[in-house]
Amino acid sequence: MGSIVIRLDVMLALRKVRSRELAQHVGITESNLSLLKSGRVRGVRFDTLARICEYLQCQPGDLLVYDPDAEGDEG
Repeated sequence: MGSIVIRLDVMLALRKVRSRELAQHVGITESNLSLLKSGRVRGVRFDTLARICEYLQCQPGDLLVYDPDAEGDEG
């Protein structure tokens, strides 16, 4: 079974935005943003996702991609 891949690092690079700037705008810590960027989270709140999209001027689909070949976390 595939899994959802988080492409936040790609969007940050495309927009030339630093993680610190985004974390401050969204209202989360840089360490939590780092966990999100690496995909080591089990979920993300919709309001957090909305704030990220607002700041980066993108859509959720620009940040989250389904990869049928990726190993999902079945636990």
